[in-house]
Amino acid sequence: MDKYLELKEKFEANRDDENAVKMAAYMRNLFSFYGLPTPKRKAIYKDFLKSEKRKKIIDWDLLDRCYADEHREFHYFVMDYLVAMQKFLKFDDVPHIEKYIKTNQWWDTIDGLDRIVGNIAFTDERINDLMLKWSTDEDFWVRRIAIDHQLCRKERTNTELLEKILVNNFGSSEFFINKAIGWSLRDYSKTNPDWVRNFVETHKDKMDKLSIREASKYL
Repeated sequence: MDKYLELKEKFEANRDDENAVKMAAYMRNLFSFYGLPTPKRKAIYKDFLKSEKRKKIIDWDLLDRCYADEHREFHYFVMDYLVAMQKFLKFDDVPHIEKYIKTNQWWDTIDGLDRIVGNIAFTDERINDLMLKWSTDEDFWVRRIAIDHQLCRKERTNTELLEKILVNNFGSSEFFINKAIGWSLRDYSKTNPDWVRNFVETHKDKMDKLSIREASKYL
């Protein structure tokens, strides 16, 4: 059976229309939902993802069809699929992922795709230059990807790159950019508070108050 249609059939069989209204409202009614809570959604395709990992080949045609679907659960599926297949992702796959970054944009999928792109840097350092380029993109969602692509790296954080990317985004009036700057610094402060403290002290005159507040949460 067609993999996309099989997944759609399972989503529809488990839909919760009352919850779908609530989920859509939470996302400002930008997307349609089946109303599937995260644990239930992931359980639906858990075995399928295991099967795909054994194949070691990313089915981009399937992912494109899923991301073109109006229901947000399909977009979440694409992210879960890519996370499951992370070790098979290569630099040449970035254009595929970039399509998803620029389609159906909102914080939930952007914040799911940032590290998927960023983690490719562990096998191909060309990602570093690309993230620096993305940090000045006209699309602020693309810039947010660049800002947060190193989240949770701890000691493996490239601080030189992080600083350049953050500085490139100073002066923005966009909430999602200033929040991301603070979020990336707050996350790294758990690993290296002195570096973050010094960064904020050095750049505080150019940083948005929201960024400073978020960055200083654990300092």
